Amino acid sequence: MSKKQIAVEALTCSHSGSYSTRGKPEQSNTEAADRMSEGDSAGESIHGKPSVIGSFFSGISQVYQSWLDKSTPFSVMRWGSTLILTAIYMLRVYLLQGWYIVTYALGIYHLNLFIAFLSPKVDPSLLDDLDEGPTLPTKQNEEFRPFIRRLPEFKFWHSATKGIVIAMICTFFEAFNVPVFWPILVMYFIMLFCITMKRQIKHMIKYRYIPFTHGKTTYKGKDDTGKTFAS
Repeated sequence: MSKKQIAVEALTCSHSGSYSTRGKPEQSNTEAADRMSEGDSAGESIHGKPSVIGSFFSGISQVYQSWLDKSTPFSVMRWGSTLILTAIYMLRVYLLQGWYIVTYALGIYHLNLFIAFLSPKVDPSLLDDLDEGPTLPTKQNEEFRPFIRRLPEFKFWHSATKGIVIAMICTFFEAFNVPVFWPILVMYFIMLFCITMKRQIKHMIKYRYIPFTHGKTTYKGKDDTGKTFAS
């Protein structure tokens, strides 16, 4: 075989080898892309399905909200159940002779809720001019405007009841039973209650509002006797 033929065969082999090496990366890249797309679709099918725990808590939340919505018009029954729950809690604290700091915190929390319940939604002291924004009627012949509370009655009841339930749960854990001289807490709470209510009453007198709505005044006309007057 001549040197020319050997050179031609070597050149042909080198070209075929380069073609084969160029084709392999392209093929490997295509297979990797296919595998990634398959993995993404599988991941979407897994993550798109809601978990069992999430569905469970979501169902409980919907049932709880449904019961709250149904209990909205029954204010007397709601507050009656809260008072019964409060009596049970106080009896438990009295029998156990402990958890006074939890009871004190519960009383402070209820006092803050009560002050928010008595306060108007728009504080008149924050307004430069009382004629701006929704103001409270100060005269009998003014237009009727109902008292809008900062904390509505339903939210007041709901928050107060949740506080009692949480305090009841705390009495089952010894870690919350902090030793304290309870008469001092009682005296401090009474003093704080008197100071807070005195400040709230002064605020009501200064801006002349009552935190209760008695309803719009209605005027009754004369009864129709059915008599006609001849002209």
